[in-house]
Amino acid sequence: MFGPLPKRYFLTSGAGDATTGLNAFDAALLDAKVGDTNLIKLSSILPPGAEQIAPFELPKGSLVPLAYGELVAYEPGAVISASVAVGIPVDPTLAGLIMECSRFGAAGPCEEACREMVREGMEVIRGVRIKEIKSISATHAVEQVGAVFAAVVLCP
Repeated sequence: MFGPLPKRYFLTSGAGDATTGLNAFDAALLDAKVGDTNLIKLSSILPPGAEQIAPFELPKGSLVPLAYGELVAYEPGAVISASVAVGIPVDPTLAGLIMECSRFGAAGPCEEACREMVREGMEVIRGVRIKEIKSISATHAVEQVGAVFAAVVLCP
């Protein structure tokens, strides 16, 4: 038996800069309001019928299931982006699909690539009609060492 399926989710993103890659990633997590939690990285399925909610403060130290995209870069002046997109099926009894993307460059092309992966994954690969696609991105111009993070957080 596995735990109960998450019934809610929210999108969040953040960016940060520091002197090391791990510290930059930590700063991006704090910016996204998930930095004081223990992240459990998931593959990319949204449970059937899950509804989007507004982000809220997570209990410090909690175990947080999420699907995320991230990128750390060490080149000052580089622009980096991370995105996630969620495909919501027309049929609420079917699972949705989450895709992640990260790359050098502006957020717009990264987010569009992520949304296109959702379209292909649902319509082409799974044969599932899409009701809507929701997405979020983070972008950052690196100062020392930079990081970007975008996630879909699953909640009870």
